[in-house]
Amino acid sequence: MFVVLLRYTKPLEEVDKHRPEHLQFLDRCYATGKFICSGRRNPATGGVLLVNANSLEEVKEITQQDPYARNQVAEYEFIEFTPSKYHPSFAPFVEK
Repeated sequence: MFVVLLRYTKPLEEVDKHRPEHLQFLDRCYATGKFICSGRRNPATGGVLLVNANSLEEVKEITQQDPYARNQVAEYEFIEFTPSKYHPSFAPFVEK
């Protein structure tokens, strides 16, 4: 499992030009079961993704398709972790 931290590299006005396409990208990733949750950071300096993937390479392949990455308005930091304790309702994401 991965936490992906996005940091905007362009002004918010530039980022928001790509937001509708970015939201469509998120919808596609949720439909595949790869994304668990996402949201904008507060203050709005970037975003956070929780991704259920098998490898860092897979996560990078997915995020390279993000319009924010393609239009170079965000940078990505990848943090891999193994959930060892979690709420029972989260079990479907962990216990495969």
